[in-house]
Amino acid sequence: MPKLLLISSSRVYGSGYLEHCRDAIASHLSGVGEILFIPYALKDHDEYEAIVSGALNFLGAPVKSIHHWENPLDAITQAQGIFIGGGNSFRLLKALYDRRLLAPIREAVLNRYVPYMGSSAGTNMACPTMRTSNDMPIVQPPSFDAFGLIPFQINPHFIDADPDSTHQGETREQRIAEFHEENSAPVAGLREGSWLKIEDGECVLGGKTGMKLFRQGHDPEEIAEGKTNLLP
Repeated sequence: MPKLLLISSSRVYGSGYLEHCRDAIASHLSGVGEILFIPYALKDHDEYEAIVSGALNFLGAPVKSIHHWENPLDAITQAQGIFIGGGNSFRLLKALYDRRLLAPIREAVLNRYVPYMGSSAGTNMACPTMRTSNDMPIVQPPSFDAFGLIPFQINPHFIDADPDSTHQGETREQRIAEFHEENSAPVAGLREGSWLKIEDGECVLGGKTGMKLFRQGHDPEEIAEGKTNLLP
């Protein structure tokens, strides 16, 4: 079974990069000697690598970005643990397609059980598609299909509607309802400060902010910290 840590956001108000979920990260990447970082969601790969290396320094395992490899496929075949950070999901997915890395990463996670950690855009990549991303399509990937490591969709940075707001655009809940007019996959509205840990066939919600689960034809369901029924 895959070993996944899917984080809603890298930053939470009042704390540093990935600081809010340090304990979950330490548990998830325990025993990993080197972390392969995939920075394609942002443009400056060197700067992004430096941010991640500093944030994960507490693990005692070096972080090395895939952009240092002449052949990125070699990085995947050698990977002990994989982290894909946030940024623009369209740019990230296009880069993965351009470098033909979707199938190799999927194989590494599903067949070699390489631990996978995603945040925001990296979390979107674990879903069957990136259709529940919040991002602008600044580039055009050849397909919206992502890794398909889980059988449901995630909407990271999920925000509940403010009943006192005068904003007239769609709420996040309304956009997910539009998704369900055309698609049947459940959507986990993962609030900032929460994450999903999938291991040994169980999906457990961590963090203190909870999530809202949307299923086609059903009322939204509030999910608190603990085991979920998102896996078959």
